[in-house]
Amino acid sequence: MSRFLVFAPLALFLALAGYFAVGLREDPTDIPSQLIDAPLPEFDLPPIQGFDEGLSSADLAGEVVLLNYFGSWCPPCLVEHPMLMQIARSGEVPIYGIDWRDPPGAGTAWLQRHGNPYTRIGDDASGRLAIEFGITGAPETFVIDRQGRVRYRHVGVITQDVWRETLRPMIEALREE
Repeated sequence: MSRFLVFAPLALFLALAGYFAVGLREDPTDIPSQLIDAPLPEFDLPPIQGFDEGLSSADLAGEVVLLNYFGSWCPPCLVEHPMLMQIARSGEVPIYGIDWRDPPGAGTAWLQRHGNPYTRIGDDASGRLAIEFGITGAPETFVIDRQGRVRYRHVGVITQDVWRETLRPMIEALREE
């Protein structure tokens, strides 16, 4: 029994070292989603202030689209915004927006100041839909296929590299399905 007690600290150290070694190999930006390959949650959001039309899950059916969660209060959203504008100008894929937890008028003022890349925008002021999507922070973007299934979730800013190496090839492949 005393031999076991001598080696117990070493065994504990090796177990913890193994646990942390496995964890360090994981990508911290790769957050799994229960929605991948599942139907998009059904929703019907009102428009943000100053817009006539809101956004519903039915609006996203029939074509491959990007669904982007943003907020005027979100500094990374401002960093991402020029890339979204570039994607929208290219016409390669429609981008739909969900304004998350903004006070009335804030999202509209932000889009007027920085440009509007969105085909339609819904207002998730309460954050209830964000819970269904598993949103952990803005920006987050989902690739939705023609059948209304979530095919990919990107957490964080869409950069040129993310667009070129991940999103664009995925969108092209989904269009060919």
